[in-house]
Amino acid sequence: MKIKTILLLVLITTLAYSCKNKNLEASLSLSPEAGTNYKQGQEVAVKLSYPADLKPDSIVYLLDSVKIASKKDSSVFSLKTDTMALGPRGVTAKFYHDGKVLDASTNIVLLAPKAPEELTYKVEKVYPHDTSSYTEGLEYHDGYLYESTGNNGHSALRKVKLETGKAVQEVKMDKKYFGEGLTMIGDKIIQLTYKEKTGFVYDKNTFKTLKTFPYNVGLEGWGLCNDGNKLYTDDSTNRIWFLDKNDYHGIGFIDVYDDKEAMQEVNELEYIDGKLYSNVYTQDTILVINPKTGAVMQRVDMKNLWPMKDRPADFDNAQNVLNGIAWDEKGKRLFVTGKKWPHVYQVKFVKK
Repeated sequence: MKIKTILLLVLITTLAYSCKNKNLEASLSLSPEAGTNYKQGQEVAVKLSYPADLKPDSIVYLLDSVKIASKKDSSVFSLKTDTMALGPRGVTAKFYHDGKVLDASTNIVLLAPKAPEELTYKVEKVYPHDTSSYTEGLEYHDGYLYESTGNNGHSALRKVKLETGKAVQEVKMDKKYFGEGLTMIGDKIIQLTYKEKTGFVYDKNTFKTLKTFPYNVGLEGWGLCNDGNKLYTDDSTNRIWFLDKNDYHGIGFIDVYDDKEAMQEVNELEYIDGKLYSNVYTQDTILVINPKTGAVMQRVDMKNLWPMKDRPADFDNAQNVLNGIAWDEKGKRLFVTGKKWPHVYQVKFVKK
C-alpha cells in the first residue's frame, strides 16, 4: 500500500512539473512570426520575449538545429542571410533557467534577393525531331543528341543524329519502366525512371546496362544533369537534389525560388556554364538557376517556339509540352524541343 502511495505521489509530482514547464514554455514567444518572407541578404531581427520575472541563465539560438548565437538577455539577435540557401529555415531559442531548458520556435522563408532578369529567345536553326519521341531527358555530345523517352512500353535510350532526327542507336526499357531524365558523366549514361524508384547505368558506347541502383531521393524521378562533380535531379516540386556521382545517393539539395515564391515543377535539367537550366513542366518557360542557393537568376519566355497555328488539329497540347534542353559545350549551341514535337530548335536567349 505504501509503495502504491509513493508511486502515486511521484506521478502527481511529475505531471505537475510537466504542466509547469508547458505553462512556462507557453509564456515564451519568438519573433519574427512564423512563415514571414525575407529576401536573401536581408537581416532578420530575432527576439525572444518572456515574462519579466523569469530571468535566463542564457539563451541559445539555433538555425535548423545548428547553434548560431547565445545571449544573456532578451536583446535582439540579427540573423544574417547572405549565404543561406533559399526556402524554409527553422529558428529555435533555448531558454536556460534554474536547471531547466525551455524551447520556443519559429520559421522564416528565404526568397531570391531580386527579381529574375526576363529573357526571350531567337531561333538560329531548326532540326528534325522524331514525333514518336516523348522526350524526357536530352543531352548533346560529339555531334549526337542522347534522348530518354517516356511512357510505359515506349521508353528508351536513344542516340540521335542531330541533322536527321534519326536514331542510330537505341535500347528499349522493360515495359514496366517509364523513362525520365538522363545525363552522361565520363563513359557512363545515367537514366532515371518516373515512379519505379530505379536508376540505370549504361556504357556510353555500347548502351549495355552496367547496373541498376535504387533511387530514393524525392517524390519521383524527373530531370537529371551533372557538373562533373555531382548529379542534379528534381522530383515534381521546387526541390533540386544533389547525388553522388559514383553511387548516386543523395548528398544535399536546394529549393528553387524567385523573389516572390517557390517555383514548382522544375523539370528537365541542363548544367551550362555554372548555372542550372530547367523548363517548368506544362509551361513555356525556362528558368536559369543558381546551383548554390536555388535563386532564379533569369526567366526565359519560350511562347510560340512551335506556334499553335502550325500544330495538327488533333495534337495533344496538354501532354506534349516543351521539354528537353541540351547544350553543345564545344560549339556553344543550345537546343530545345518538346514531347513528340517535330522539331529541335537551336536557340539563343536574348533580353526582352
